[in-house]
Amino acid sequence: MVLSEFRATPPSAWLADALNTDGWRFQRSTARVDNAARNSLLIASRRPVQRAGLRRPTPVGERWLGLRTEWPAASNPPAGPPLGIGAMHVPTRSSGRKGDFLDAALSVARRWRPGPALLVGDTNSGRRGIDEESPAFSQLEEGWIDDLARAGWVDAFRALHGDRREYTWYSPNAGNGFRLDYGFCNPLLLQRLRAAQHVWGSDGGTRRDALSDHAALLLDFD
Repeated sequence: MVLSEFRATPPSAWLADALNTDGWRFQRSTARVDNAARNSLLIASRRPVQRAGLRRPTPVGERWLGLRTEWPAASNPPAGPPLGIGAMHVPTRSSGRKGDFLDAALSVARRWRPGPALLVGDTNSGRRGIDEESPAFSQLEEGWIDDLARAGWVDAFRALHGDRREYTWYSPNAGNGFRLDYGFCNPLLLQRLRAAQHVWGSDGGTRRDALSDHAALLLDFD
């Protein structure tokens, strides 16, 4: 489980404790108490995790976290090399850091060799015309997705749903939608992909964004 906008604050600590109680007890985070309000990442797993040990250049800071975890013993195909997870929360273009971050993430993707792996998170990116309800993306974002594909990393949602339009975030001002949240599978993981869906949290009422302003991306692997 990968969570973006996790922080070193009491609400995030409560959430981590609740996940631990529910069985997601192996956790790693990039949140720091010396900058508690900064948006960071949390990876929570039911199985032990360890650092991926990737060589630089990798994205730096609190918006990147690379880990590995073992497959379940009864996986099909049979359990092999550990599953690699590169969690990311790509900065917005206005931060001035987006291009460098995307370049570093692409460098990781091109050099990844250890086994099946997933690059996943809020990418603040998409393809023009299909992942946006109004123009927002540029060649920067679309070119990055194309470069990932050329490096062998496939957008899990598009692999199963083609050109279907779905959005994972809606602007609070204009109400227009964008698909920002992605999972990219390398070839060894793509063969295990069985389902990809976007699910909005609900408090039992009618508000789509009652629990989060993003939809969850749920990926199922055999």
